[in-house]
Amino acid sequence: MASSDDYQAKIAEIEAIPDDELKSPSMPVDVFLQELENSSKWVQEDKDRLIATGLDWNLVDDLPLRAGALREAQSLWFRARFAREEAEKEWKTKAPEAYDLRDTLLHDFHFAFRNDPNLAKRVSVIAEGSGHADMIQDLNDLALLGKKHVEELTKIGFDMTLLDQAAVTSDDMASLLSSVTTDRADRSVERIIRDKAFVYAKQAIDEIRACGQYLFWRDDERLKGYVSHYFRTRRKKDPAPDETGDAASG
Repeated sequence: MASSDDYQAKIAEIEAIPDDELKSPSMPVDVFLQELENSSKWVQEDKDRLIATGLDWNLVDDLPLRAGALREAQSLWFRARFAREEAEKEWKTKAPEAYDLRDTLLHDFHFAFRNDPNLAKRVSVIAEGSGHADMIQDLNDLALLGKKHVEELTKIGFDMTLLDQAAVTSDDMASLLSSVTTDRADRSVERIIRDKAFVYAKQAIDEIRACGQYLFWRDDERLKGYVSHYFRTRRKKDPAPDETGDAASG
């Protein structure tokens, strides 16, 4: 079954993970996924003995599906994060130009409408406020105002193409700002689902490892298949790692 199919099969159970159980992966996801794959094969030899300890074998059968769902969730989050990073780069490039266009229009409109109190006041109102969202709205408001008063703008030699440019820029920058600010990568829907998918897979491997460690506590040869190689390696380098036990270190 493809990872996308696993994801669709498991998404309801993943989303049901309570938010207060949410945690980010404690190791690189690709490493964790490989450990899940290794474990699902390793335990087959011990099936009857593990079941005798009380292990629900459905967790073993379900492990590849949980791994596939996590792999897909990781890919979706990575794609979303990359898209946001690209949007942030584009925003940093285009925002100064958009602000400059807004300021240019305000400057020209103040001059063109200086002898009309009503129009001058409307320009002043548009000029109020600050921030990205305000700039985006200003561009659209100025475009609409300018198109209604072409005659006054023509008299000062105003470049009328700037009105269409302002309208287009307003739309483009609004979309870009949404990509940058909505569900930032560290708290995005994709990130939350990825973390829940990790928890979901970890719940299964933790229980399998706990049973295996109980069963093979005096059999080092079989026990090695029920611990995290990643954290075992880290312990050799650091005698006091963050994780407190192999059953909890997926």
